[in-house]
Amino acid sequence: MYYKIITAILLIGAATSASQPALSDSVFLDLVQRASFDFFWQEANPSNGLIKDRSASGAPCSIASVGFGLSSICVAIDHGWITREQGRNRVLTTLKTFWEKPQGRDSQGYIGYKGFFYHFLYMDTATRLYEQNWKSELSSIDTALLLAGILDAKQYFTGPDSLENKIRALADSIYYRVDWNWMRNFQPNLMGGWYPETGFENWWWRGYNEAMIMCILGLGSPTHPLPLSIWNAWTIGYSWEPHYNYEYVNFPPLFGHQYSHCWIDFRNIQDDYMRSRGITYFENSRRATLAARAYCIANPRRWAGYGENVWGITACDGPNGYAARGAPPTQNDDGTIAPTAAASSIPFTPKESLAAMRYMYDTYNSKIWMKYGFRDAFNLTVNWWDTDVIGIDEGPIVMMIENYRTQSIWKRFMQNPDIQRGLQAAGFTTITGVEEKSVAVPSRFSLSQNYPNPFSANGTFGNPTTTIRFTLPQRERVTLKVFDALGNEAATLADNEFNSGEHKVVFTAREMANGIYFIQFTAGRFSQIRKAVLMK
Repeated sequence: MYYKIITAILLIGAATSASQPALSDSVFLDLVQRASFDFFWQEANPSNGLIKDRSASGAPCSIASVGFGLSSICVAIDHGWITREQGRNRVLTTLKTFWEKPQGRDSQGYIGYKGFFYHFLYMDTATRLYEQNWKSELSSIDTALLLAGILDAKQYFTGPDSLENKIRALADSIYYRVDWNWMRNFQPNLMGGWYPETGFENWWWRGYNEAMIMCILGLGSPTHPLPLSIWNAWTIGYSWEPHYNYEYVNFPPLFGHQYSHCWIDFRNIQDDYMRSRGITYFENSRRATLAARAYCIANPRRWAGYGENVWGITACDGPNGYAARGAPPTQNDDGTIAPTAAASSIPFTPKESLAAMRYMYDTYNSKIWMKYGFRDAFNLTVNWWDTDVIGIDEGPIVMMIENYRTQSIWKRFMQNPDIQRGLQAAGFTTITGVEEKSVAVPSRFSLSQNYPNPFSANGTFGNPTTTIRFTLPQRERVTLKVFDALGNEAATLADNEFNSGEHKVVFTAREMANGIYFIQFTAGRFSQIRKAVLMK
């Protein structure tokens, strides 16, 4: 009843807005979250738990939409929009579907293969979408987004009763079944997907984009773990760029800076790459979001409406169809704004995101708002307003607002031991701050893995240099030497005293042959060796 009353007030529209008291930010965010959640609850098949890709009549299931939906159900229980019993029953039904439906390599009649799932499924049979002009792929990234939602549900339903025990057991079974290395197909990282008719797609994942969570899930698997080398293959694709006075790892569509953050709390952890840049992935997303907003304020293409409160370019519907839009730099920018882009950035840019949401709602209410909240996209230049909402855009709205308000998803998901194993395998460690000069003395000697690794002598494979970091708990004489695979000394990088703290040495290998090298760090009686790979 509360939700219906608030909805009625808001739908009165601009004609009476002057006489209505302004809603508090808390009530407004409740409304946005609840409306977006309703998509996952109402546009689902309650008999098998599948959730539609979008609100359009006849749309198939998207397994990524299901993943976002499972986490949104947990949020809904906490807010009292549904009961725990309702949510538990729906989640259990969903997990039974993904565990019990058959897997196989034939083109029809299966939900997946090798533990992975088809991107799109028939809503009634939960089998691969197979039409003359639309044959779904077995998707690595969409399986990962589904698994993230499944593991989040496992972390949420921790009760001792038999149904919640069953949820946890099914979640583990579904995750542990995935054969991650099969999807690599002997490549540096996971392939984009696979078709029974033609085999693997001809590309593999490298950063930066939405697939960071996929790599971490694969690294953390206790049954089919990916090799540690995939993280280097992932990060070697990064492009550190300056845009609108912000420097960050770039990916123009904002969804790439949001999806992994829906579940993983990156605020106080760093891998080797971010450690070398002095920031976190959370800070990287903040900078990317502010640069995207600055682009809309600058509005170099002079689209109608772009400005400080009308911003947010991402993969979404548009006047000419769905596309991965983004900026800066410009990627398919045709004047289309997606409210999810600003709304789902709220943990990174709370003031700017809330202002954008309220402005778009207040200004375009009658055209932009529907029973499931903000329509997916709009384009003021051509006066186009979407008729649909899309699950993979609705989910981040529910989840990222919740992470901004309570951090509840982050808190429980980060307690999962498989996620922690994946993060550790990728080289993530906890930090206490970003871009701060710590006065704390390290508690031990240590030599970090060089970054990047592999690295290149001529720059064709990666960077011509690699950075080596080490820590000292006290002032000590340090020798840092490089040996080839035969044990011959190839270089001396340091041979002098250093104060306590963290230090870095840049190693340039332009004149060296490609191959495996060993970096030996000696400080007093402590010695440690790291393997480095040089490729031309």
